[in-house]
Amino acid sequence: MKPRLKILHLVLIPIAMFGFGYLMVPIYDIFCDITGLNGKTGSISQAEAELLETDTERRVRVEFISALNRNAPWDFHPDVKSMRVTPGKPYTTSYTATNRLDRLMTGQAVPSVAPAKAASYFNKTECFCFVQQTFEPRESRQMPLVFVVDPDLPDDINTLTLSYTFFDVNSRIN
Repeated sequence: MKPRLKILHLVLIPIAMFGFGYLMVPIYDIFCDITGLNGKTGSISQAEAELLETDTERRVRVEFISALNRNAPWDFHPDVKSMRVTPGKPYTTSYTATNRLDRLMTGQAVPSVAPAKAASYFNKTECFCFVQQTFEPRESRQMPLVFVVDPDLPDDINTLTLSYTFFDVNSRIN
C-alpha cells in the first residue's frame, strides 16, 4: 500500500469512528422512543391528563415491578403489585426505597414499560423517577407515582407492566 493511502486511512478511520459514536446517541434515543426502553414512557402535565376522555367501558391491568442494579445498597419495591385501571383516569401509587448503608446515598429510578408498543400510552404526571433521590443513612421513604393510561391504548393490550430499576448514583460519581 502506498504511503499516501496509508495516511489517508489513518485519518479517515478515526473520523468515521467519531462520527459513528456521535450518531449513536440520537439513534439510541429513537430506539428507546420506539421500544419504551430506558424510561422513554410518556409524560404529560396534570392539566393534559385532566383533558383525556375516560374510557369507562374498559379496564386495563397495570403490573408494577422493581429491580436494583448489581450490588446496590438499597431495598426497593412497589407498594402494590398491580392495579386495574380505567384508561383516561389518573391513578396514584408508590414505591418504597430504603438506604441500607450508614452513609448518605443518592439513587435514580429508570422506568420501562412492556409491551414496548404500549410505552407511549403510559403517561406519568408525577414520578420519583424524574429526579435523583438522596437518602440519609438507613432512611426509608415512599415515593409517589401518578399516572394515566391513554384511552387510545390499542384494544389488543390488556396488561401493561411498569418496571423501575433503581441505580446507585454514588457509584458513578465516586
